[in-house]
Amino acid sequence: MSAHRRQFIRTLSAAGMAAFTVPGVFAQQLSRTTAMTTEGPFYPDKLPLDTDNDLLVLNDAITPGIGEITHLTGRVTTPSGQAIRNAIVEIWQVDQGGSYIHTGGRQTSGFDANFQGYGRFLTDSQGHYYFRTIKPVEYTLIGIHRCPHIHMAISKSGERVFTSQLMVKGHPANAKDMVISGLEPAARETVMADFRPLPGSKLGELTASWDIVLGRTAEEFQDGPVKGFGRSQNRRR
Repeated sequence: MSAHRRQFIRTLSAAGMAAFTVPGVFAQQLSRTTAMTTEGPFYPDKLPLDTDNDLLVLNDAITPGIGEITHLTGRVTTPSGQAIRNAIVEIWQVDQGGSYIHTGGRQTSGFDANFQGYGRFLTDSQGHYYFRTIKPVEYTLIGIHRCPHIHMAISKSGERVFTSQLMVKGHPANAKDMVISGLEPAARETVMADFRPLPGSKLGELTASWDIVLGRTAEEFQDGPVKGFGRSQNRRR
């Protein structure tokens, strides 16, 4: 990765964290984010060479991925609001045409070769994460229709500790989605986010914020070596 690209990512990350997150001081217990225990069938079967947190640009390519540019930010915390630092946050999603980078999750019409489709980020000392990606779209694959969503997984010290999906709040397709329909109303609220226009953007960029509250104490997340990713064994959609 070029020095220019690295600086670009650092600038985006800093700007996103400063503008779209809230300081982590909490007076009461936070509601635990609903975890869907499976990662789906389309977690990448082969990771892209570029796995950074900017899913719109592959390595030093000039042509970006197609879609509504979205700055996705948030914090990973315990129910008491303590930050979970040095956690690996992974996201993966379909491109604008409804294709995953997984070779079995592509539409017959093709896929966007300029969209990274997968990214990861190491949370900072305050538990912040940041991604630049596209607003998710609804799609139909293997005969199943899904509402727009972004898959997310979190690993700590080599252990997969959280797997879920972020949905677009208020999207019409949510009403018939098989994953959402299986959740209680309170649980559904924990996996929804508003995708709002970024003030001042001339590109029509959006912002979305999703704080992840894990069901463990900070002591249970003692720092260990950052060693790969903890994969789940069951894979549903």
